[in-house]
Amino acid sequence: MLDNFLTYLVTEKRASEHTVIAYQKDLQDFFDFMAINKLEELKEVNHQSVRGWMVALIEEGISNRSVNRKLSTLRTFYKWCLKEEVVDKNPMLLVKGPKTSKRLPEFVKVEELDNFNISEKVGAQLEMEDMLMVEVFYQTGMRLSELINLKFTDIQNNSLKVLGKRNKERIIPVSEDLMKGLNELKQTRDNLRIMPYVFTTKKGNKLYPKFVYRRINKYLSCVTNLDKRSPHVLRHTFATHMLNNGAGLETIKELLGHANLSATQVYTHNSFEEINKIYKQAHPRGGHNKK
Repeated sequence: MLDNFLTYLVTEKRASEHTVIAYQKDLQDFFDFMAINKLEELKEVNHQSVRGWMVALIEEGISNRSVNRKLSTLRTFYKWCLKEEVVDKNPMLLVKGPKTSKRLPEFVKVEELDNFNISEKVGAQLEMEDMLMVEVFYQTGMRLSELINLKFTDIQNNSLKVLGKRNKERIIPVSEDLMKGLNELKQTRDNLRIMPYVFTTKKGNKLYPKFVYRRINKYLSCVTNLDKRSPHVLRHTFATHMLNNGAGLETIKELLGHANLSATQVYTHNSFEEINKIYKQAHPRGGHNKK
């Protein structure tokens, strides 16, 4: 049953490998908690049972945000179960997740990136490939999984072809300097048929998430005091800087590969802070000259 659901995620929902693994873990945790080993036991699950699991997670110290993500997994799973007539009722209809505070995306300031001197602060710690990785994240806003799967065949004329969620393609323009660097990197590779991916480990193998995270974390540790220093911070930085410099939400939505505009609108909060600062500095009665 679980295997069939995971196959459905891959074949019909076009879910990424990362998403499938997360769904599998969430569901296995739920099955273990409920001691579900056969179909009859799954049919006996009701909304009180799910609420009991939710309370147990919170008591274990799991954040409300993570609990809601697990509940989202269950909702998707039970919708599939109803569709496949595995169960005749959906217990998730009466389950409401815990409240979560809306978190604003953290981003690196423009001056922190512009004033960064690689040779002074990092030296040989970051090689050309690492710096190109940082630039690709910052100039495109692509996701971690998208960068890992980026191939040399995806490099086009001053743009990159990105395969996003649900296998949706998008084209993202990049600077001439970045394009030059990527082409130079391509020249260093011996056999592109064996390893077609743009970025690899030191041993020439395909990247994995923890490897990329460590590289980006090392770089961001040199330029910012943010608590979070991950590839996703560079994605937030890309979107915030674009918005602050006049790009429209629809354009940013397409570049980020968001399915709907509501996911992109979170960046308007950061943009308003920038507008508010400029207003106070520029307007005669904005407050900058008050004693």
